[in-house]
Amino acid sequence: MPKTSEFPEEGELVVCTVQNVKNFGAFVTLDEYGNKEGFIHVRDVATGWVKYIRDYVREGQKVVCKVLGVDTSKGHIDLSLKSVNEHQRRDKIQEWKNETKAENLLKIVAERLNRTPESCFEEFGFDLVENYGTLYGAFEACAANKDALKELGMSGPWTSVFYEVALENVTPPFVQISGYLEVRCPAPDGIDRIRTAMMAGVEIYPEHVTIQYIGAPRYRVVVTAEDYKEAEDMLKDVTSTVIASIKDAEGEGSFSREANK
Repeated sequence: MPKTSEFPEEGELVVCTVQNVKNFGAFVTLDEYGNKEGFIHVRDVATGWVKYIRDYVREGQKVVCKVLGVDTSKGHIDLSLKSVNEHQRRDKIQEWKNETKAENLLKIVAERLNRTPESCFEEFGFDLVENYGTLYGAFEACAANKDALKELGMSGPWTSVFYEVALENVTPPFVQISGYLEVRCPAPDGIDRIRTAMMAGVEIYPEHVTIQYIGAPRYRVVVTAEDYKEAEDMLKDVTSTVIASIKDAEGEGSFSREANK
């Protein structure tokens, strides 16, 4: 993915390729920043005394480093290998692999649209990154939810192609299902009672459930989970809780998997 900045920021984790190893340190190129050169001083290769630097780094190796400092005027980038733990390394490498895959998928989108990848990034790529954090995150969201882009207010002839490529190439790390509640309460403070009933449902699985207002008396319940059985169980718990709560508040409610016309 094209970077919005030419140089990395201090503290950022970057994927590097080791180019040249010396006794005093290792010269690397930064894969995500146009192969700009960086340097890992021997003191930043590993904790403790490093007797043989090649025990830790070798030419051609992919490593994850933390940026210690950047001198843009001289083009110097100082890096640390020892400041990155194993968990951070795995996560960063996976993120890098995902983004590399996403860039290739965007090339497929561009080809089907008879466009260039650069023009696709300009039109919608950067907006997707802004909304989803990463380009691969956008592909994952679209593979899991056919309305993902519509819900963000994004439209255009490219959206159908983007969905198509996402479904063909990406397995989402989660599933998403939804259903519809119709909730009414004739009490003078009925709106507050409905809101309380909705919150009672959401609070069961706050990290997995959202309830979206469509238009009185309809609400859309969206559940995200690791598999369909878990999602169905969550949906049942949430909707039954909302309906029970609104009945206790002298209202009425019903649930269906399809929106009532």
